[in-house]
Amino acid sequence: MQARGWMLATAESCTGGMIAAACTDLSGSSNWFERGFVTYSNEAKTELLGVDPALIAQQGAVSEVVVRAMAFGAVRHSRAQVSVAVTGVAGPTGGSPQKPVGTVWFGFQVDGRLTSETLRFDGDRAAVRSATVDHALQRLLQLLP
Repeated sequence: MQARGWMLATAESCTGGMIAAACTDLSGSSNWFERGFVTYSNEAKTELLGVDPALIAQQGAVSEVVVRAMAFGAVRHSRAQVSVAVTGVAGPTGGSPQKPVGTVWFGFQVDGRLTSETLRFDGDRAAVRSATVDHALQRLLQLLP
């Protein structure tokens, strides 16, 4: 990103800022990390990222349409060209048959291209959150040209 002059913005729900923290743990990250949005509540997703509340009401906060809107909103409401967004069920409560504990949606916007995917991680809350951070950053690196 630095070579291209690109900046990164994160939009996090279930990880509560852990992706941003992992990025800013690196010396020199101010050259490529622009900002992080911790949008844990549905209202924060709407107010900070511009996620349509109707999407959340129809699909739920843990959904492909919401994570894509989060990734888009992170770029739109920042000076970044790249974003990573996550929303999921870290547990131990909050799961359902359709969205069991460990379900996480990932959204990425890289230079105008929006992609998304879902994974399910095993383990306790800490394990799900840690695996989410690891996957988000590894996948982001794969998506960068």
